[in-house]
Amino acid sequence: MDTSPKPKPLAAEHHVDIAKGIIFYLLTCGIYGYYWKYRQFRALNALLGREEFDFLTWLLLTLITFGFYDVYYEYKFGTALQEYMNEHGYDVNPNLGLAGLVLSAMGIWRVGMVIVADAIFQHELNRLIA
Repeated sequence: MDTSPKPKPLAAEHHVDIAKGIIFYLLTCGIYGYYWKYRQFRALNALLGREEFDFLTWLLLTLITFGFYDVYYEYKFGTALQEYMNEHGYDVNPNLGLAGLVLSAMGIWRVGMVIVADAIFQHELNRLIA
């Protein structure tokens, strides 16, 4: 296995301190979560080199479907991040997409699970920051 350090493809602007993110999420009664999601979409789009994840589309469809669209999008986000990391030789949980799916599905009834999913994805994104 290649143990040489991998190049870090994301700029520092995409870093979010997870503990602060959780605290801000709780202090703002979830409003910060929308900003956090926006930043995660921007970071993954930068990694992929295309605009696959659109915040406004996600927000509108999530509101219209009472949160159910977010379950699909969390799975799609986790799967895309996992595929990117696998293709570029990073160690990553092979169930990242499934974790997003399950945690966001549980988050429809328990907000804490949505925070956990965002924190997991942010941890993986932070690993890719130069």
